[in-house]
Amino acid sequence: MRILWLFLTLLPLPLVYSNFVNNTENLLWGAYRPNLYFGLRPRLPQSLMTGLVWFGTQNYQSIAKARHACDQGDGLDSYTWTHFNPRQGGVQTLRDSQNNVEITTEFLKVPGGSHGGSWIARIKGAPINPMFPSRISTIFYLGLEGLGGVDMVTDESENGIDGPVEFSGTTPDLGDFTIRIVDAPDNEAVTTGPHSEAFEERLGKTHLAGLRLPPGQLWTAKDHIMQSIVNRASPIVEKYRTAEQAPDPSFTLQLPDDILTASNLFAVQKFFEGEFQFDVFFESASANQTFDASTIDQGIAAVVASFNSRFEETFPIPPSYPANDVTRLKSFSKAITSNLFGGIGYFYGTSIIDKGFAYEWDQDDEIDDADDGQNGARLTEPRALLTATPSRSFFPRGFYWDEGFHLLHIGAWDTELSLEILKGWIKLIDNDGWVAREQILGEEARSRVPAQFQTQVPTFANPPTLTMAVTAIIKKFNAAHDGPSAADLGMDYGMNVQMPVASEPESSAALDRAAVQSVLRDMYKPLKRHYEWFRRTQRGQIKQYGRRARSRTEGYRWRGRSEAHVLTSGMDDYPRGPPHAGELHLDLISWMGFFTRTMKDFAQFIDEEEDAASFAEIESAIINNIDDLHWDEESEMYCDVGIDSDDESTHICHAGYVSLFPFMLSLLPPDSSHLGPILDMLHDPEQLWSEYGIRSLSKSHPEFGKGENYWKGPIWVQINYMVLGALHNTYAREEGPFQEKAREIYEELRRNLVNNVFKEYQRTGYVWEQYDPLTGEGQRSHPFTGWTSLVTLILAEIY
Repeated sequence: MRILWLFLTLLPLPLVYSNFVNNTENLLWGAYRPNLYFGLRPRLPQSLMTGLVWFGTQNYQSIAKARHACDQGDGLDSYTWTHFNPRQGGVQTLRDSQNNVEITTEFLKVPGGSHGGSWIARIKGAPINPMFPSRISTIFYLGLEGLGGVDMVTDESENGIDGPVEFSGTTPDLGDFTIRIVDAPDNEAVTTGPHSEAFEERLGKTHLAGLRLPPGQLWTAKDHIMQSIVNRASPIVEKYRTAEQAPDPSFTLQLPDDILTASNLFAVQKFFEGEFQFDVFFESASANQTFDASTIDQGIAAVVASFNSRFEETFPIPPSYPANDVTRLKSFSKAITSNLFGGIGYFYGTSIIDKGFAYEWDQDDEIDDADDGQNGARLTEPRALLTATPSRSFFPRGFYWDEGFHLLHIGAWDTELSLEILKGWIKLIDNDGWVAREQILGEEARSRVPAQFQTQVPTFANPPTLTMAVTAIIKKFNAAHDGPSAADLGMDYGMNVQMPVASEPESSAALDRAAVQSVLRDMYKPLKRHYEWFRRTQRGQIKQYGRRARSRTEGYRWRGRSEAHVLTSGMDDYPRGPPHAGELHLDLISWMGFFTRTMKDFAQFIDEEEDAASFAEIESAIINNIDDLHWDEESEMYCDVGIDSDDESTHICHAGYVSLFPFMLSLLPPDSSHLGPILDMLHDPEQLWSEYGIRSLSKSHPEFGKGENYWKGPIWVQINYMVLGALHNTYAREEGPFQEKAREIYEELRRNLVNNVFKEYQRTGYVWEQYDPLTGEGQRSHPFTGWTSLVTLILAEIY
């Protein structure tokens, strides 16, 4: 009956769509420590956390390279979730050739009870090359912060434990629970090697440590665990200093089997030769369920089958797409999507802000937000955030610029999850309307960020991409409302959601609209406050320099730029003019046009008609000023505006991504005379076009590939996604003089971009932060399954 019950939880269930906003209980637990190769925690500020550590025991040097936090320096061949549904669990593979092991982690959520359900994790490994030794030590740890406690139920033994290890615990939010760690019956322990007879009593057993860490330090668990191993091993190994051979590392690099009083961190260590497997069962007492290996055997099979079926429906590859190997392309698409989902993390802690900082060219701004007498860097109150992350290895935290793109992908799969994440970001908007562009919450997050980048400034903005998620939700609702089923709305969360049959006088459509309006209405006021913050703090100067424009107010400038960087734009080292209070930035006014259009659609959707009319007027003024202020007739492109040596306004033209923003955000009408030159520049191989995607800077530009070369040529997938979206949704679809050319560019660009990212994934095992503009090779951070995973949407033509 237990297995039947589990499968029933994975079968399609009818849900009333108007109640979808409350269906978040199965999001309590997750792989919400994406900075680790494998770590689970609930969405609770202080609670239970787990993690996995492993190292090879082929030599003593391997312990210094113990795997725990995702790190490019570890040199893993690849690691990715191959199947992952945030509501059910999934499967991850980690290939570690240096230790000759491929580790698979499986995670299964089991609903039930009144405390967020139970879960099972399976960790298994196998030699990559069976012809060579594969000796691995694994450490699974669990720790608790905050109220409550955890105790070891299994009797202690100074020489280790045979059989399962069990813990019991309780917290106010999780209630009572047990955790059992159980070996598979066929595991082979390390029992042979130099001096084995001297360690016979401890061989083939599970070893433990119970440690007591100060409050707020559980994130340093690995350091304390490894130090415990070294402290025990050092005097033992010292005895063999003059011996011909040292003992096998598996015999000495062991936890001490010592449990301190009031321990809040427990580590469970095992040693394996060849293939291995063990399961971790977290059983919530309120669910009154007990599991064994067969539960996860059949449960993971059901999750994988469900994921595969749902993926085919949600992200289909059109039959017309030219691919030599559709099967491998689908596996690739599933993996990068799964790793985006597996990169969703829960973060909690303080951040650092400085309300008084300003560069000299920003110091004349009359912005009240920064003047409250609290200048200087200081810690904020703790905040919580559920967010996707750009890169588990290099950027394992929330980024505003990235998150809007993440939510497009997440929302296509699970709109409610997208809304849940979006709500968390909206809650971060302060009373002035500001939200930090990097969410570096807590000491663990800060430990991964250079000190000079940890402080956030409340006059610094970032591209307002969260509005993309709002636009997508409204667009998806309207599309479903006009005909398709609720499943097309992406509200099934791994189940088939049925539109409700109206039992009240209201129509079912009215109930649906009311439900979505209810959720979005709560977001409207803070998002409007955020919009007004942008208009107030990022406004540029027009009349001061005699600039001619139909609107005297709609011009914008990024605050917080330095001489060499405009980090706030998201395109750090992209060429700009000299910093000056009179600058106007093309990309920012374009983002403001998009933001205004979103707010207009948002206001209309929730029946705020007066606001919608006001936004429509501002949108028109912005679009007019983009032409009036930023179009350069001589170069036939849109440009930034700067101030020359004579203190006169002048265009600053650098052909590249910035030049494309009015086009990428579909702010130009299809019959615009400016569209032709833009498409020509886009498709010119001496400028932006390559067989791998659109370059960030013209190949003919004198700074192409120079300096840091971050945004001076390399190909970025999210910008290419924006280009493809504009072509597909607007310029190749709507009638105009450039429709056919737009259609041809779309098809060719889509093919080039997907083929190159897929080729590099096959070659390297990763998707990358960016791609070389001349060779197409992946470069910089990896795996970068944040916005690079948009390739899945590009394949399925979801824009």
